[in-house]
Amino acid sequence: MLQPGERIDQLYSQGVQIIQSKEVFSFSLDAVLLADFAQPKRYSKIVDLCAGNGAVGLFLSQKTEGSITAVEIQARLADMARRSVRLNQLTDQMTVLEQDLATITEKIAKDSVEIVTCNPPYFPLSALSKKNPNPYLAIARHEIKTNLATILQVTSDLLKMNGKAYFVYRPDRLSELIQIAAEKRLAVKRVRLVYPKVDREANMILVELIKDGKLRGQRFLPPLVVYDQHNHYLPEVQRLLFGDGQSHD
Repeated sequence: MLQPGERIDQLYSQGVQIIQSKEVFSFSLDAVLLADFAQPKRYSKIVDLCAGNGAVGLFLSQKTEGSITAVEIQARLADMARRSVRLNQLTDQMTVLEQDLATITEKIAKDSVEIVTCNPPYFPLSALSKKNPNPYLAIARHEIKTNLATILQVTSDLLKMNGKAYFVYRPDRLSELIQIAAEKRLAVKRVRLVYPKVDREANMILVELIKDGKLRGQRFLPPLVVYDQHNHYLPEVQRLLFGDGQSHD
């Protein structure tokens, strides 16, 4: 089940186990927050783009009985995701496709999906001078294999009218996301900023988009703060990571 350098981690709040590797890829808080922010219905058809080791899809499996397809271009990460699907006995619900998301409508019909989720590469190619020397991590974090415009176009192609997309992204690229999304028939509807501490600037943003939705009517949710001043998780994040009644500071 495990390859060299891999381990099995658990999201204690859900009992989901995930195969990880610090040499290749490990999910982080952004994946947990994205899965929590998404609002699938009981039988929503879901596609998770830029899936990495499948964390977001695995977490979403606890919120819906709908089918989940994880799309990941890197063979090693797709393989890790498939093994995690088997480990959690989710093969009837979740599928992993090792494919460039730009061509995914060859496998998944256009206008057929209720929910798209994505934790995309945050950094544009202009930031390559600072890119991680590890190629797996560089591709996950930088727009080497795809970019925001392509991701939003594919998201729009996949979604049914009034289907919803959920992204976790960087606040400093929010205006870019809103502008490109509007060009692709996606309207921003709900926004939540994530702050590392109460006195710091936001370092993540959660965004809900609706296909062919009205461009007005945005809702800005209460902020999410991760840590207190002593670097302990605040209650909401504590619950998402470890469930109720457990402390793992």
